[in-house]
Amino acid sequence: MWNQMSLLQNPKQRKLLFSAGLSWMFDAMDVGMISFVVAALAKEWSLGPEKIGYLTSINSVGMAVGAAAAGILADRFGRKSVLLWTLLIFSIASGLSAFAAGYAVLCVLRFIAGFGLGGELPVASTLVSESMPVKERGRAVVLLESFWALGWILSALIAYFVIPDYGWRIAFAIGAVPALYALYLRRAIDDSPKFAEIKKAPPVPLRKRVAAVWSAEYRRSTIMLWILWFTVVFSYYGMFLWLPTVMVLKGFSLVKSFEYVLIMTLAQLPGYFTAAYFIEKYGRKFVLVIYLLLTAVSAAWFGNSTTEGMLMAAGICLSFFNLGAWGGMYAYTPELYPTKIRSTGVGLATSFGRIGGIIAPTLVGLMVGKAVGIGSIFMIFFVTIVIGALAVLFLGKETKGLELE
Repeated sequence: MWNQMSLLQNPKQRKLLFSAGLSWMFDAMDVGMISFVVAALAKEWSLGPEKIGYLTSINSVGMAVGAAAAGILADRFGRKSVLLWTLLIFSIASGLSAFAAGYAVLCVLRFIAGFGLGGELPVASTLVSESMPVKERGRAVVLLESFWALGWILSALIAYFVIPDYGWRIAFAIGAVPALYALYLRRAIDDSPKFAEIKKAPPVPLRKRVAAVWSAEYRRSTIMLWILWFTVVFSYYGMFLWLPTVMVLKGFSLVKSFEYVLIMTLAQLPGYFTAAYFIEKYGRKFVLVIYLLLTAVSAAWFGNSTTEGMLMAAGICLSFFNLGAWGGMYAYTPELYPTKIRSTGVGLATSFGRIGGIIAPTLVGLMVGKAVGIGSIFMIFFVTIVIGALAVLFLGKETKGLELE
């Protein structure tokens, strides 16, 4: 299974994967931190479910705007420079969040942090996808995405060991560390060879790039990707940002819920690694459809679990399959567009998906506030994820082994 390590033998590719991967890890640490911080904030600031939902959603509003803006800018100014700027924006805003005096100020800072976060992810995946050989491309992007699990594990460890004793502000202060890492990245990575080629030609105007994404040649892929991204982001942010709070609602203490979510988070890593293996063996569509359908089953199981053991088992399966599907989605998306519009296409699909991340946490907050059962809420995620799997099955085309234009 571990032939995926072969791509780590090339020093330049290895350096790019780990450098971009660490920036990805910091992104995940910040997003994961929010899910733990809101559980603590709910107690300290006496926030109701609706306000928790709005706080997590405002982060996603920033991510939606950031994804579209960064995708468009990366096709004009290069992947590397946009990656660095987005990393700086989110880490500075995260650090400043530690000093937020009230709910409104924290919401503004989370929007800015979200802008940087949302912009960094599609640009990093495009950069790695364009820089790897065709036989390793999908695997490399899934391994890049696996750094997301490391970031969530880090955030869970900070939540478990830091927040109960030192408070949520320290957790946000730690989020400023990536600003220093951005200085290292300036020297450590280069722009992709494919972008360097098109840079010699006159730049394609923004209007033409957006029109090309929706042209007859790419319309089917764009529709499929927008449905896929919306359903996956909607379900992920609806489920995972609420996991610690859901555990508290099911009767566990704050510390105990952090402990359980940490264990569930560890299951993300094997989810990524198995997806990285299967994606080059059986293809992108296989990984996405199978992992999404099993995510849907896990969501229904989690929402209707009645014992501690069932809750843990369902949560572990949810983490395993959902994050494996994320890896497949990030690998698949850049492969459906040519280089001159690739980052624009990826950014727009990601941005549309983030709308799901805006709606879901708010919707869950409103439903919890109206005493709707957790089982009913998670059945909404079951249906949503199945729609995403069917979109890939019927509208998607296989890109395994194809050269990028």
